[in-house]
Amino acid sequence: MTDFIIFFIPIYFILFFLVSFLGISIAVAKKIGKNPNVLPKNDSAYALVGWYFKLILIVLWIYTIIPLLFPSTGENFKIQILDSDLFQYFGIGLMLIAFIWVVIAQLQMKDSWRIGIDEHMKTELVTTGLFQLSRNPVFFGMTVSLVGFFFTFPTIITFFLAVIGSILMQIQIRLEEEHLLRQHGSVYLTYKKRVGRMLSLY
Repeated sequence: MTDFIIFFIPIYFILFFLVSFLGISIAVAKKIGKNPNVLPKNDSAYALVGWYFKLILIVLWIYTIIPLLFPSTGENFKIQILDSDLFQYFGIGLMLIAFIWVVIAQLQMKDSWRIGIDEHMKTELVTTGLFQLSRNPVFFGMTVSLVGFFFTFPTIITFFLAVIGSILMQIQIRLEEEHLLRQHGSVYLTYKKRVGRMLSLY
């Protein structure tokens, strides 16, 4: 099981990046005629959140590659109580479900998909599909993916990556929701009252 996980995790995150970030972004860019990555590069607090998020992604990527080169490295940081096949299968299941969930949510966003807040082009408010269950299904899926990563490879480092990544996403979610409220007004406010930020359980 350990050998499988060492290869599964980096392959998973490579596919996650290629499909849900690069692939979707290229497809949307062709439709709208601009790069959907609109994270700012200035000195604002919002730009700083984006920079930290990129940093977490880099650290996560490096940490998934290290076990391939040095298989015994992760053993030093293992949380032994969670180091079992049951938790690992659970984690792998969460990661796979999260990947499918995120891709479906991104496809349902169509031309409204952005990485960051688009201040120059008004995007359509998507309220159908997975957006009937969550106001932020992409971020919800990414959070579940990080939780799954922790259970699959339970170390102190993956724990902190999951916690910090989740905090940064919660900040980004609130920034984006403030923007959507300004952009769509009462329509978004009604939607916000009806659907939960991360998941609505009916």
